[in-house]
Amino acid sequence: MAALLRSARLLKFTPSGLLQITGTKRNGLPLSRLYSGTLGIRRTGVCSRHIGPAVENAPSRLSPYTVGCVRNYAVAREQKDEASSGVQSKQAQQFDSALSKLDNSVRRTGRITKTMLLRVFHDICRTGYPSGNQALLLLRSCGSLLPEVPPVDRTELAHHIWTKLQELGSQYDVSHYNAILKVYLQNEFKFSPTDFLAKMEAANILPNRVTYQRLIAAYCQNGDIEGASTILGFMKSKDLPITEAVFNALVTGHARAGDIDSSKNILTVMRNAGIEPGADTYVSLLTAFAEKGDIDGVKKALEEAENADCSLMDRDIMQVIFALAKAGHQQYVPEMVERLRHERSYIPDAMNLCLSLITHGQEDVAFQVLKNFPTLQMDNASAESYNLGNFFLRHCVNMNTALDKVANYCRDLQQSNLHTSPFNFTLLCALEAKNIGLSCGLMKQMKEQNLPVRPHFFWPLLIQLVKDNNTTGVVELVKTMEELGVAIDTPTLSNYILPAFGSLEEARQALKVTHASFLTRWQMKCIPKTNAVCVCLCPHPERGGYFLYSLIDSMTEAEVQVQKDKLREYFKQLQALNITIPVNIYRGIRNLLDSYNVPELIKDVAELIDPKDKASAELSMTETLENKLAELKAENKSIDLTLKQIIQALCAEENLQRALELKQQHEEHMTAGGYAILINHCCRNDNAEEALNLKREMSRKDSSVALDASKYIALMKVFANKAVDILKEMKEKDVMLNDTHTTMLFHALSSAAAKGGPTIIRRLQDTVFALGLAKPSANLCSPLITAYLDSNDLSGALDAALECQKRYNHLPRIHDILVGLVQQGDTELLQKAMDVVSQERGEMTMLYDLFFAFLQTGRYREARKIIETPGLRARPGRLHWYAEKCIAHNQMETLEHMVDMTAKLFECDRDEMYSYMLRLCKETNNWKKADALWTKMQEENIIPRERTLRLLADILRSNGQEVPFEVPEVNLKEKNMHEVTLCIYFVLAIFDVSVEAYEMVKGADEKGLVFGPASYDHLIRALLAEGSMDDAMALKDIAGSHIPGFKMSDTATNLLIVTQSKKDLVTDAVQTLKSMLQVNHVPSQLAITRLVQALGRKGDVSGIEDVQKLMKGLSTPLNFSSMLFINNIALAHIKNDDLDSAVELLETLYTNPDNHSASMSFVFRKILENGNDKVLDKFSVMAERLANHFACYRPASDLFLQLLDMDKVEDAKFMLAVSVYTLLYLIMCPQLGKIQSLLSLIPDFAEEDVVYSYLIKCHAAEALMEQMQKEGVEVDELSLKRLAVLYRKEGQTVPFPEPPVSRTKEKKNLENAHLNSAALSSQSDSKD
Repeated sequence: MAALLRSARLLKFTPSGLLQITGTKRNGLPLSRLYSGTLGIRRTGVCSRHIGPAVENAPSRLSPYTVGCVRNYAVAREQKDEASSGVQSKQAQQFDSALSKLDNSVRRTGRITKTMLLRVFHDICRTGYPSGNQALLLLRSCGSLLPEVPPVDRTELAHHIWTKLQELGSQYDVSHYNAILKVYLQNEFKFSPTDFLAKMEAANILPNRVTYQRLIAAYCQNGDIEGASTILGFMKSKDLPITEAVFNALVTGHARAGDIDSSKNILTVMRNAGIEPGADTYVSLLTAFAEKGDIDGVKKALEEAENADCSLMDRDIMQVIFALAKAGHQQYVPEMVERLRHERSYIPDAMNLCLSLITHGQEDVAFQVLKNFPTLQMDNASAESYNLGNFFLRHCVNMNTALDKVANYCRDLQQSNLHTSPFNFTLLCALEAKNIGLSCGLMKQMKEQNLPVRPHFFWPLLIQLVKDNNTTGVVELVKTMEELGVAIDTPTLSNYILPAFGSLEEARQALKVTHASFLTRWQMKCIPKTNAVCVCLCPHPERGGYFLYSLIDSMTEAEVQVQKDKLREYFKQLQALNITIPVNIYRGIRNLLDSYNVPELIKDVAELIDPKDKASAELSMTETLENKLAELKAENKSIDLTLKQIIQALCAEENLQRALELKQQHEEHMTAGGYAILINHCCRNDNAEEALNLKREMSRKDSSVALDASKYIALMKVFANKAVDILKEMKEKDVMLNDTHTTMLFHALSSAAAKGGPTIIRRLQDTVFALGLAKPSANLCSPLITAYLDSNDLSGALDAALECQKRYNHLPRIHDILVGLVQQGDTELLQKAMDVVSQERGEMTMLYDLFFAFLQTGRYREARKIIETPGLRARPGRLHWYAEKCIAHNQMETLEHMVDMTAKLFECDRDEMYSYMLRLCKETNNWKKADALWTKMQEENIIPRERTLRLLADILRSNGQEVPFEVPEVNLKEKNMHEVTLCIYFVLAIFDVSVEAYEMVKGADEKGLVFGPASYDHLIRALLAEGSMDDAMALKDIAGSHIPGFKMSDTATNLLIVTQSKKDLVTDAVQTLKSMLQVNHVPSQLAITRLVQALGRKGDVSGIEDVQKLMKGLSTPLNFSSMLFINNIALAHIKNDDLDSAVELLETLYTNPDNHSASMSFVFRKILENGNDKVLDKFSVMAERLANHFACYRPASDLFLQLLDMDKVEDAKFMLAVSVYTLLYLIMCPQLGKIQSLLSLIPDFAEEDVVYSYLIKCHAAEALMEQMQKEGVEVDELSLKRLAVLYRKEGQTVPFPEPPVSRTKEKKNLENAHLNSAALSSQSDSKD
């Protein structure tokens, strides 16, 4: 290969570094401190659209795939040595954060700094295990992403990185050689293409199409058409495609060879070859004219591009501006600047252009571009706080721009009100750069501008001079201070000047000063570090069964089917760890696996059953239950529950006939639950007649009983003609629908759409929304549109969709409607639809909808025009949706066109786009297409994520192909993490170590592992439950970065409100509540209670009232205590020292007889906890006044009980005007000492049996029995039952027959006791 190319005319130079040029002359000054900045992506004629004519470091449009080229891809290669692998993994994790910083910098500004790049490089070197992907990342960063660095320095840095990483064992493949070629082209580095090929041949690396394209660009960059033609002929002989990138390079080559006519003719050659010149081609031609200073040719080329319907962006015009300035034709720059349209990405692109121009000595042109920034259109009022051009001034300082120029720029900015203090900022930059000459010059300029110059301005310079032991420099700087009239104060003299001299006398002689001074000494105090203590928490094996059930229950049927083998392996691992599960848990898991249609896993779960329970597990559930039923019936006991369980088990076994037989035999024992199970089973098997009979039979037995929502929806699907009546019955019986039921309702409506027409669906849809059974959504509205589309009525579908938008603010199936309209060519209806979408959803949404419609119908030319609309940004969620749609329907051509068209889209993640295509290649086993995609990714200069490389490698390996790159490997722990991390952190969350779980998920995120939204939400809830709000919000951001549109669940949002309230972040909590209500979600009672209490603690009365108003507007009212808001408003008044308002509020409440039972215990408890006697006295008087004047004893009772609860018995004696509410104290506080205190205060308490029923809860059984017998208290069955429990707990024999009291009867007895006590107390009150 190299021999073939050596036959061509060799360039008159030899390689440097990698291909060393001897005696290379540096054309730039040494770099001082670097700061952010780049727009210098030069066009090299190599990559489609990304590359154009090769001007020296000419800035190009900051294409989205270049913006995204720096990514977090550091995972150490797995070595055979286990210890070495562990070190690599740990070091690679530490390196990930540095790579993230690079990525963030590129995404935000389109550039990186040399300092940042070197830091990452040194981190890699310290690890000692550089991966191929890390090397690729660093090499590609040495080009136009460093606009603040001169090209020659960038190339030297690339050579240094290449050599160092190779020494450390990095394996290079063709992608690395292509990357260094790209750097050479971007940096205008002269090298010999033939020698480059020879080095590749020596390294046994075969060049590919990208290599040849870039070598052609290298020849053309130097005007060597002959050399380019040699490689071009070789490409043709190898049947390699000649792409637009090659033609673009030839446009540049002919122009630099002095043949501009041939450059123009290349466009004709392209058309004859079937390639339509694109934007890159026209930019190459524009740059060729600009280098020649042919402004008329530039204008003509712009007109041709416009006539060819080729949209040129601001970045393209900036390329022309750079070429004009670099070639010395600055007089034409203003005309080009006027053509800039200030698109969305203008600011970062223009900043990068300015930085590149300054780096190449074109500061004046850069300043013209700076003054054209759109943000300059502002009024004088806001200009005071606005500083434009900081980056410009800083880079001028770093490039050692002449003082006069810098001073003129500062004056211009200040006079134009574009910068409030340009001289001060520039001086700061000069001081940071330790540039003494420029700093002193700027201070002189400031003095002339009557700006203050203070002693501390000189401190950074003095520090550096003292550090360098430069006493002469210190003396000269002191003279400068005297010339500027800056008085040398004591800190400056003692801390920054005198340390430069050996003694005070030497300083006096050098500075000729006579006043005394002093020297200070500093001592460093070393604080010993403490060792951290790690606490390892071991999960409890006995909880394994519950975890296992929860894990399987949280998975969908599809997930279980896919993860079947992994679950089996997991079960075996649990068995190896001797983890067992109870038989009841086994049965639950067995039912789940049955419902998921994976019975083959049941035997694996059965191995985990506790051996002592295994015998009972071997019996089938129905057999066990039927035996139990017979036993209960023989003992004349209730069989209702057991009968229901048998029916449920039989239906699970699809044995409907036996279930109906049992129902017939025991009809008098059938419950509503049993009927519901049978009805649901009949509906699922389309047994409509039997379902209807069961429904009628159940209604005859009890007309008030209601089925749950799922059963009603199942009936709807079976009885479409009676669906409206079923919906009305649901409303009458207050049947509520949750999210799962809403999904079921959607399927029911869709089923009805397939059976009936739009009229039926519209009636059902209107009924559902009118009755308030479900809130309108795009999903529930879509069956109506489906009905129209199935009947090919596009006009009706559009009208129905627009009606849904008008009534419910949803546009269901708009994509399918647009696709149909485009296919029919109905421009009138299409325009109507686009107008509505644009008006309701915004122009960008409309453009994406139209783009996807054109793609779907194969109108690729129209789709390209849409996606190249100036100012359009990438919307990852929309692109992801359509890509998944293409993958699901195996639409490779459509997906490929979308990936190609979005190459120029601002902020488009190119790696993500190519990963979609690779996924489809894997599903279709198309390795040739995958291999071609790898070449295209190199053309676009994309650095793939490790997951993308692994996917591509997997495709190639599975087809027996050689992988042309180093595959990033991970150790066994990392491989397993993707499969089991969900289980691990779920266990951690269960055992209250959510923070450790969060750290694990963070580690997984750094390695590129992504989980589902439910997984993230579960851990967010666990973190919030522990109060770790910052970690929870960070995890939410992680989830949002992977899952477009990620939202926390209602439970998580409620927990967030609770956490914010506990931390007294009431403003944030209220905002969270409002955002929750805006999306029609209902907050929990606990969240509102904690929020209102927090507002009360803050004294925010208006905030409480606002929350109260929000709660009144809820469609689903919450069961709040009537006193929640009143009590906390009173506490807020107390907090604000407004006791009169608090008392007035409560007295107004209690003077109304309807409110005599309202409790204010919460207020009294808070007052007593705060120990505020003044407030307590005020409210005690109020309670006494309400009792004496209005016969309202509740406040007095509340105060009495709170005093008693806090062991203030003496104070409680003064509040003995108690009422029936004393019984509440017994219920709420079953503590022996406090109940006895109550009895001591009220010795003649009437309900002794009630008192003793509560004493049983907190007393020794034998002593209490003796006391009750001594006092002759009659013991009811409930108390006897409790006494029996106490005896057994104490290990004693029960000395009396234990009555069989059920839980229902126990509850009823308790309620009766409460009612009897209330009646007695009421009678007592009336007598008084």
